[in-house]
Amino acid sequence: MMKTDLAEIYRNYIACLNRQDWPQLGQFVDEDVCHNGRRLGLSGYREMLEGDFRDIPDLRFNIVLLVSDASHVASRLAFDCSPNGAFLGLGVNGKRVSFAENVFYEFRDGKIVQVWSVIDKAAIEAQL
Repeated sequence: MMKTDLAEIYRNYIACLNRQDWPQLGQFVDEDVCHNGRRLGLSGYREMLEGDFRDIPDLRFNIVLLVSDASHVASRLAFDCSPNGAFLGLGVNGKRVSFAENVFYEFRDGKIVQVWSVIDKAAIEAQL
């Protein structure tokens, strides 16, 4: 049996997000995906991501650290973007901010089933 390379699957998932290739999202994300303890399902997860791109038109996911094992990926993502209006309850209002997100993913059968995400809100606050 061939070993699944979750790091490569994850890189392809991030490329899918950056292309906003929503029809392909199900190739990487399970139908019953949960995000920070809430079951969103694939359609809810897609809606969340589409909303992120609406609120942050210049959003781009940049991997700066990636660690994987047989069923999990840990990643640090870097962002340099200009959210419209409020972001994380902060009045960013189009100002360019840089911040990181630490994300842990659980995979099953090559698809993401759980996502735990923490955004460095203090970094954004320091720039406002």
